[in-house]
Amino acid sequence: MSLWEYANPQKFMQLSRRVLPFVAAASVLCLLGGLAWGFFGTPDDYKQGSTVKIIYLHVPAAMMAINAWVMMLAASLVWLIRRHHVSALAAKAAAPVGLTFTLIALATGALWGQPMWGTWWAWDPRLTSFLILALFYLGYMALWQAVDDPDTAADLTGVLCIVGSVFALLSRYAVNFWNQGLHQGASLSLDKEENVADVFWFPLLVCIAGFVLLFLTLVLLRTRTEIRSRRLNALLARERMG
Repeated sequence: MSLWEYANPQKFMQLSRRVLPFVAAASVLCLLGGLAWGFFGTPDDYKQGSTVKIIYLHVPAAMMAINAWVMMLAASLVWLIRRHHVSALAAKAAAPVGLTFTLIALATGALWGQPMWGTWWAWDPRLTSFLILALFYLGYMALWQAVDDPDTAADLTGVLCIVGSVFALLSRYAVNFWNQGLHQGASLSLDKEENVADVFWFPLLVCIAGFVLLFLTLVLLRTRTEIRSRRLNALLARERMG
């Protein structure tokens, strides 16, 4: 069985209808379990106090803000190369979800930064690139709305997605590119010395899994809605022509 079979809208709808309940249930379990474990089952940090617990919202949201754009890039490339409509609609469906994660990351970052840095905002490389990424999300969504022809809109937003990927990359690796800046290094790393302590690390992994599953749930739901909307518009257009 080829993965490309699910580029067919009918097969995608059949598969997504079967897997959605399980993905949604798993996301709820991971989110509730991870956040409860993190906020109520872990101690305060010796330096940051209870403020450190923002990590259970901030880190997963920041990771998914970037990964959502990467998913949109992959789906856009599939559309531009193979012209599969489901991939274009999946990219469109992911944009509001990715923007929401970006805004959560910016808001929780401000809440975390104020007691740690003494300011709500700093023109730190990673913070600035995240703000630009949020603007790219808004521009991407606005471009979809501004162009009437859906295929042309998919083409233009696909190109915008490629350009915006530069800032998704900067958001992820800004701390490595520039030594200056207030933002800390990675909370999760292959280098054990950079990782948070295990008491914070394990519930954080559960929260990240919850955010990934939540993203998948929302994108599947929104893609199904986009497919139905396109079908409805095609039927209405056919009736007007008839």
